[in-house]
Amino acid sequence: MSESSNTSLVRCGVVGVGSLGQHHARVYAEHPAVELCGIFETDDARAAEICERHGCQRFDSLEALGAACDAVSVVVPTDLHEKVALVLLAQGCHLLIEKPICASLEEAERVLAAAKAHDRIVQVGHIEHFNPVMGFLEKEVVAPKFITAERLAPFTPRGTEVGVVLDLMIHDSGIILELVQSPVAKIESVGVNLVSPTEDIANARIEFENGCVANLSTSRMSLKKVREIRVFQETGYFSFDFMRQSGHLVRTTGLLDYAGKLTTGAVDPTDLSALPLEPVPIEKGEPLALELAHFAQSVANVHQPKVGGALGRQALEVAITITEQIRAAKAAG
Repeated sequence: MSESSNTSLVRCGVVGVGSLGQHHARVYAEHPAVELCGIFETDDARAAEICERHGCQRFDSLEALGAACDAVSVVVPTDLHEKVALVLLAQGCHLLIEKPICASLEEAERVLAAAKAHDRIVQVGHIEHFNPVMGFLEKEVVAPKFITAERLAPFTPRGTEVGVVLDLMIHDSGIILELVQSPVAKIESVGVNLVSPTEDIANARIEFENGCVANLSTSRMSLKKVREIRVFQETGYFSFDFMRQSGHLVRTTGLLDYAGKLTTGAVDPTDLSALPLEPVPIEKGEPLALELAHFAQSVANVHQPKVGGALGRQALEVAITITEQIRAAKAAG
């Protein structure tokens, strides 16, 4: 890793500037504390487009990119994460690896061991942890009892090198692991594949040692996008839309009061405006910009990121358990 000409800037690069990686390049180029040094991209036309757009350099090897950068985003298909990460870590780069951290636990262990050996930061791109909705939940959720999460998306060939659990559900498993803060006791899963070799629709029920239960539903065969979560605890429940960054809460006291009014006929059960919903003000923001700003700050200040390798590995372990259960049931059936 070369010395930056301006030590106040974190020199960043991007490996893979496809549908998601192009936005990593954009955010780095716009960040005042970052210098976008360049990219590594195998598609000539795409590389030329991004370099012209942001005035950066195209490197002809991972080693050359790594030598020029302090930190690099790895935004390639999941099955290439380990190969790319090990080269860049050997060059002394801090990494943001898009989720999932790797395609297998063995690959993840090798990447994390290399990061430790080279004393480098690895942040995993669980972007919803930087959604303003998650910021609110992290402050307000205390001892959750039950959580439901639904994540639906239209089909696209991108990401089908892995099943829908590693592609989409892993977002919600990472969120729930962070909110519950308890070891997993039991997982039960079902899923089906429709158009790809791996599962396209999946459902998982996760029981935690502290008694919390989470139900996750995911599909990449939907006509519309849905990213919603509901968290139930003794004080009431929260209902949020990650995509629209909006939601409401229902306090237990308000719900009991409403139930009493229903019993006495004081409210019309068909009048939805009588429900004790409290809108939650969310200061909206672009999650990717917040995520990459946090990564750059972690690199500059040499501190562990919010979503480090340990959480990335834990989310991967849950996702692989779910995937293996689904595939074992298919093989047995």
